[in-house]
Amino acid sequence: MKYKINIEKVSTVDEIKEYWTNADYIQLLERFNYPDAEESENLRELLFMAISDFEADEAARIVLDYKLSEELSEGQIEQISNDMLIDTVCEEYPEMELQSTLFHINQLLFKAFNGKFPSSSATIIDCTIIPSDKNNDTKLTKEMILRLFNEALSDRNIVKRLFEEQMNGNVEFPEAEHIIWELKELDSNQFKITTSGNLVKKEEIISSEWESEIEEFEND
Repeated sequence: MKYKINIEKVSTVDEIKEYWTNADYIQLLERFNYPDAEESENLRELLFMAISDFEADEAARIVLDYKLSEELSEGQIEQISNDMLIDTVCEEYPEMELQSTLFHINQLLFKAFNGKFPSSSATIIDCTIIPSDKNNDTKLTKEMILRLFNEALSDRNIVKRLFEEQMNGNVEFPEAEHIIWELKELDSNQFKITTSGNLVKKEEIISSEWESEIEEFEND
């Protein structure tokens, strides 16, 4: 299957505000001893004020427990809450499926504590992906999109270096589900791709328009 890809915009951002909902802010405010916040119009600012009354590592434990208590043990949460103050854990955590959530937690704390936590980033790619065959109605997956981007990424790119066989389509690529944090099809052939700024840096996208051919991976 052949596709033509055109990059419309690449952005590097230090947070994705829409990740956190008002319901999240209200529940976090309760955990930071500020109940009955439903009537406030500035929940985010109120949460930052409430967080600032706590030590940074304790605040990290509270937010980590809120978002990841089902995935992490108390000991892991304790360790990460301390590590986050000295390192970007979200970029290095071995369980890739948690890196996205850890990024959002890290950046919330980074903003609340005015930079006391090391900052990380996300990369947002707006692009069009058009099949050469107009009758091709295949729904593009995260795996397929990463493989389409293979030749447009610099050889310095960490995804290309760590997952060479997967990017070339030689083996299955389950990690793609967690490398691309969010894949939105905005309109016909228009996509918004959100990923880690550590895994795909803006400057590592070295082509703005190209054609690529891939085949759906099939098990033997």
